[in-house]
Amino acid sequence: MRSAWLLVPFMALMGCDSVVAISGTDGEGSTSAASSGPDTSPTASITDTSPPPTTTGLDPSTTTDNPPTVGNESSSGYASSSSGYASSSSSGYVGSSSSSESSSSTDPTGIGFIDPSDSGGDQECDPYLQDCPDGEKCNAWANDGGGAWNALGCFPLDPTPDQPGDPCQVEESGVSGIDTCALGSMCWDVDTETNIGTCVAMCEGSAAMPTCDDPGATCVISNNDALNLCLPACDPTMQTCGLGQGCYAIDDTFVCAPDGSAKQGAPGDPCEFLNACDPGGACVEAEMFGPSCASASCCSLFCNLSAPVCPTVGHECVPWFEEGAAPPMLVDVGVCAVPA
Repeated sequence: MRSAWLLVPFMALMGCDSVVAISGTDGEGSTSAASSGPDTSPTASITDTSPPPTTTGLDPSTTTDNPPTVGNESSSGYASSSSGYASSSSSGYVGSSSSSESSSSTDPTGIGFIDPSDSGGDQECDPYLQDCPDGEKCNAWANDGGGAWNALGCFPLDPTPDQPGDPCQVEESGVSGIDTCALGSMCWDVDTETNIGTCVAMCEGSAAMPTCDDPGATCVISNNDALNLCLPACDPTMQTCGLGQGCYAIDDTFVCAPDGSAKQGAPGDPCEFLNACDPGGACVEAEMFGPSCASASCCSLFCNLSAPVCPTVGHECVPWFEEGAAPPMLVDVGVCAVPA
């Protein structure tokens, strides 16, 4: 089964213009810490994707030199300013208060959670400079035994490394930090049964101005700045990402990332990370979902404003972006929520 790399606690994650990949599986898997660090074995899942409720998320702490393909931090939101949901500082995602809790959450899929926390994590190296000793590379990993990437460390560089786009293999788990990818890339969307994934390029440039070579990718930075990947941009109302992935909102952009919903992820199910909902779903705050949400945040559905359909009773299709802030190709993106 495919694993989900991008599960992250709900916190606003928007700001890069390159793309970062996330993966997820609906199966169960376990991981253990790599030999070079503490136990990293997650029990199942990934980190928070777009700023969803407190059950999923990535930690976007930087912005790119070019505006994201699908938006920017100041324009993100689940609804227009007139709806009462969106504001310049809030896009409907779970707030930073969920980051500390999510960083140690277990990963039911065995892949890794996407956590949009904005607090700094442990960083013994710089992924932009790749300043590790010879024969090593700077890679993201989980240093607390959890299922979400929360730190950056130096790990052995494979003598015959795989390049971005090539199949790759991880050691022990998708969050161990040890993989066969080349310098400046990491193994993404790992299958928990085979430990095989695909190499994805990390963001280039600098933390202050990250970039991506691929014009169709967006730089996604999350999980206490541990993750900085170039992932493909997408439209959440079309869900054209590959098998086992969904189009998730991260840092006010939409990118293809692994589906980490496992056995949950339907509308009304609790979520803590960005990619914890089924493809087509968005992790939103309980206030947006309504009284039937029994958690801090729950999965809802993206919708098309030009042909609004919301199956949950009491929900309406409200704008995702603030009024006048949606990119031309995403003006019809909405989310099913209780009207303000």
